[in-house]
Amino acid sequence: MTTDTSPVPAREWTSWHERRTATVSAPYGPLALTGTHWLADHPDGVLPGLPGVWREDGDAIVLSAAAGDGLTADGEPLTGGIRLTADTGPFAESRIAAGPRRLVVLRREGLWAVRDFDPDSAARRAFRAIEATPYDPAWTLPGRFRPYDGSRTVQVANADGRERGLGLGGELAFTVGGTEHTLQVAVEADGSLWAVFADTTSGHGSYRFRFLRPAAPAADGTVTVDFNRTLLPPCAFADHFICPFPPPGNTLTVAVPAGERTVRTD
Repeated sequence: MTTDTSPVPAREWTSWHERRTATVSAPYGPLALTGTHWLADHPDGVLPGLPGVWREDGDAIVLSAAAGDGLTADGEPLTGGIRLTADTGPFAESRIAAGPRRLVVLRREGLWAVRDFDPDSAARRAFRAIEATPYDPAWTLPGRFRPYDGSRTVQVANADGRERGLGLGGELAFTVGGTEHTLQVAVEADGSLWAVFADTTSGHGSYRFRFLRPAAPAADGTVTVDFNRTLLPPCAFADHFICPFPPPGNTLTVAVPAGERTVRTD
């Protein structure tokens, strides 16, 4: 473990934590999600609580709306039909709105869904803080990324009760208390890593699982493993996200008290 006691990392962590709090509590942040509606579950095209008729049409969704539905597309009143592909930008900039709500088109493993973001959601009104452990240099660890020969996909349960494939590109090794531990990680498009993990605090002082997102490893595979920046998954903020649970082998046998732990509400 490192022994850096410089105040600079602590100040940087505080800024990071403040940005995270602002992001999740924003009008269209994770706390605003009130529903994820899979079109396959609604063959008539009528989604619970949403105006209009939503139907799959090959590589797009066709949304049909009447004047009384109160929908807008790109800021203009929507009547008739419009073809929609998956929204890829910020939720606040999604094409379809119903008053202050944003209706975000999602495609996952070939299936279409519509997410409903409401700035007046109960979760957003009840939110008070992200409970997080203050920066501790002991939890900034040297690590090493060991890539697999090829990508692997494992089936894991998701927070919505379904199983989905989780792509894994290698393992991340680090030492805690003189013992080496490893986590299976995905490799993002920019080379950074993503681990879904649990530890002995999971469900006992911290959320049932959390995310870790180290930067891209150096050419020799070395990488900093900063558990101070452990993240709560989106489903900690709203029940309607489809977060993957940790894959087999990603439940650590040690306590990781660092980073984000729980959401504090009224």
